[in-house]
Amino acid sequence: MSLQEKYKELTDLASSLGVANLQVREQDNVLYIDGTAKSAADKEKLWDSYGTLDPDYRSADVVMNIEVTEGTTTEYTVKSGDSLSKIGKDHGVSWQDIFEANKDIIKNPDLIQPGWKLKIPTS
Repeated sequence: MSLQEKYKELTDLASSLGVANLQVREQDNVLYIDGTAKSAADKEKLWDSYGTLDPDYRSADVVMNIEVTEGTTTEYTVKSGDSLSKIGKDHGVSWQDIFEANKDIIKNPDLIQPGWKLKIPTS
């Protein structure tokens, strides 16, 4: 039985969770699983699944390199005419989330200034 067959349940779970850039390869009797999960909870689900397949982690035949996108931000420079609502709509997040991520800069959510560099949380 190949490692890909042995860990099919794990790789199927990664696919169903929508792990981005999922790469599964077998090399030197080790299965490498790489990708980016949407949340830490999804990453934990993958480790839990692996734990049921190899409860003591003794096989040492899987390497999972799963990163997490949750909690990451992008930077946006405020332009004239912008509002937190407009910026949020353009980035698919609420104005409240942007305000919370930038409380160190924004004192009043109704008053933002062109040129400010804001952190935009990923949705």
